[in-house]
Amino acid sequence: MHGASFRDPAGFVFRQGGVLYRQVNEAYLPHYRRLMSGLYQDLTSAGLLVEHEQMEVAGPTAQAALVLRPEAIRYVSYPYEWSFSQLRDAALLTLEIQQRALSHGQSLKDASAYNVQYVGARPIFIDTLSFEMLDAGKPWVAYRQFCQHFLAPLAVMAYTDVRTGNLLRHYLDGLPLDLACALLPARAWLRYSLLAHVRLHAASQRRAPEPGSASKPVMNLRMHQALVASLRRAVEKIPTPGDASVWGDYYDDTNYSAPAMAAKERIVGAWLAEAGRAAAMVVDLGANTGRFSALAANSGAYVVAHDLDEVAVDRHYRALAGEARILPLVLDLTNPSPAGGWHGMERSSFFERSRADVVLALALVHHLAIGNNLPLMHIVNFLADLSTTLIVEFVPREDSQVQRMLETREDIFGDYTRESFEKALGQRFEAIEHAPVADSQRVLYRARARTC
Repeated sequence: MHGASFRDPAGFVFRQGGVLYRQVNEAYLPHYRRLMSGLYQDLTSAGLLVEHEQMEVAGPTAQAALVLRPEAIRYVSYPYEWSFSQLRDAALLTLEIQQRALSHGQSLKDASAYNVQYVGARPIFIDTLSFEMLDAGKPWVAYRQFCQHFLAPLAVMAYTDVRTGNLLRHYLDGLPLDLACALLPARAWLRYSLLAHVRLHAASQRRAPEPGSASKPVMNLRMHQALVASLRRAVEKIPTPGDASVWGDYYDDTNYSAPAMAAKERIVGAWLAEAGRAAAMVVDLGANTGRFSALAANSGAYVVAHDLDEVAVDRHYRALAGEARILPLVLDLTNPSPAGGWHGMERSSFFERSRADVVLALALVHHLAIGNNLPLMHIVNFLADLSTTLIVEFVPREDSQVQRMLETREDIFGDYTRESFEKALGQRFEAIEHAPVADSQRVLYRARARTC
């Protein structure tokens, strides 16, 4: 059983022979049959729900009624790795699915952000067992979860600080509404939708009666549809956080001359082209707004583009406009996503998910070595653990970008030299070749990891 799916009594995900399957339990079968009577076709034809194939194999437990093989997701990501716009699009996808489900007499029984994955820059719903037959007289059971997983964190990111999206790494069941209320400024409550769905919702949770001590509000189909419409307006009206960014304008504010940038693109592009389709996945570390991620995608690879800067990642994502070959994600390489959840198995670590055919580490080493005091050997070990092929750039001490970094701190980096870097690289890699970047002092390296 997969560590992320054991909580659902409707079924679970498991692997067999390296293939991912989903077991449908006997108790869920009526809801599944209702899903397949029309809603499934509606959602999959619109690209909103992952497709599956029913298999003639036995489930691993006695409760199995059916076994499905869902379409594989190339790279699993988590909400705390998404930019603001990615989280907002995942929220709107969830509401669109709920609206369509209502028209088929069904409803989402949960609205977890973890039910959404990204195929490149396109969100898709992955939990086939999240649908149940609608009891129109009862409130939407996933309302609280939607507000905690989507609406509250989006509001806090927009009105307080976009970096608060990292809180979702700690709060795996979404941002608690009372905490969101404490973090949001007074001006946020000028929007009635936030006042109603976050502040008043949090207040109702605090004064909630004991289970069974009072009747719940009576709903009907029109009220369910109105709730979805209200939540959609609430999400859409949250402003995108400001574009103030440390590295979001990196390519416009750099010491690269036009000839140097052209030379770098030519070298990296040629090396990626040589890797060809054998490089099924490329991880681009420090991708910024994706200039070189696009080169990797053009070579035929699926690219996961990581960067620390939330605004740069958001710009990259928005510019892709649904491109299916590049997935931008927010990641601090000095503190990458750990394994998490129950028994540390519900969410996989960055290293468990990120083994790639090629790793790009362009204009990155000096930020790690000088900006974060990381020894060169530690950086090389990190990169070697991710891929068999590395394309990396060394920016020497004499470079104006390095000099700018050293202006504000003591220079304790006597070992930061090209010779030291090449020595460290040789400890973990072989078949190393280098190419100076014309009209600059920078050097590009391509290397293959040692097998022993």
